[in-house]
Amino acid sequence: MNTFETFKIKDFLINNLTKQGIKSPTPIQSETIPKVLENKDLLASAQTGTGKTLAFLLPMFNNFDSNYGHIEGLIVTPTRELALQITKEAEKLAKDTNINVLAIYGGRDINSQLRKLKNNVNFIVATPGRLIDHIEKNTINLRHLKTIVLDEADQMLLIGFKNEIDIILRNTNKNKQMLCFSATLDSKVKKLAYKYMNNPLEISAKKESITLETINQKVITSSDRWKTEALLKELDKSNPFLGIIFCRTKRRVDKLEEEMSIKKYSCKKLHGDMKQNLRQRIMKEFRNAKFQYLIATDVASRGLDITGITHIYNFDTPETPEIYIHRIGRTGRMGKDGVAVTFVAPKDELLLSEIEKTIKIKLPREEYIKVK
Repeated sequence: MNTFETFKIKDFLINNLTKQGIKSPTPIQSETIPKVLENKDLLASAQTGTGKTLAFLLPMFNNFDSNYGHIEGLIVTPTRELALQITKEAEKLAKDTNINVLAIYGGRDINSQLRKLKNNVNFIVATPGRLIDHIEKNTINLRHLKTIVLDEADQMLLIGFKNEIDIILRNTNKNKQMLCFSATLDSKVKKLAYKYMNNPLEISAKKESITLETINQKVITSSDRWKTEALLKELDKSNPFLGIIFCRTKRRVDKLEEEMSIKKYSCKKLHGDMKQNLRQRIMKEFRNAKFQYLIATDVASRGLDITGITHIYNFDTPETPEIYIHRIGRTGRMGKDGVAVTFVAPKDELLLSEIEKTIKIKLPREEYIKVK
């Protein structure tokens, strides 16, 4: 079995990993870390929950040079929540060192970010829009990067950040190392990557054995009319420690949160129309188990590593197998058991069929019948 020592990672990183109880690398870490340390460009396929954040942070921090005098590393990610999550992991890894990490994202006062940028920032974790604001204001110089990471590249393309990514990459130096992590290496991701990368190596982590193996999945069929009632009955039956309920739209989130609150369920909502400080406060409360159910759009389905999420409920059937995998990946993380329940109306049968085909599992079904 590989250990982090096998990769000749510096002692301060090993010590900070040990303090977190992390003793051995995951498969994606074992496959990518040696290549990143060799300064190779990588196009890596890895599902959420596989430990990919450490796969790029560890070698980037291992190559840290306190005398460099420029921003060494940039990690670009699609959402504020994921940027904050990566930043927290980076800060734990950099504890008791002079490595400075700064999160750059919208919804926060840009002046506070400008003040922090004056304090010798070494690594930046950013969402595309706010990063471009800084590039245009000449407050961030990306012409001396050692490494740039595109995290969740498929999601960034899906939600329309291709032009922003092009702008960011055109403002970087040509001799940088580029790492692209994506749940799926489809043609769009590869086209973007090969446009800017230097002979990238393609690496894929094993899928089902990591993300799905420890999750007990099932389907509850119901008409749309009785879906809320079917959900509440399932919540009463399972009574999880912490659960996330995913809806397809912000309007569905608002409506379900209102109905559940009226019925005295311990719940709060999370979606993109809410102010950033409110979203951060709700996530902090959820991490601290101040309430039981987080009702959310897919803004919460990527990168949120929260201890204690035992159940995922797909109130709306995911529109793609990839979204399904990312949603249920919020539970069953790092070998722990989890439960995923998907509610399927007759109109969603084709979506369910695609999900089952992708994960190569015929999901067990229960039918909810309204008792008159």
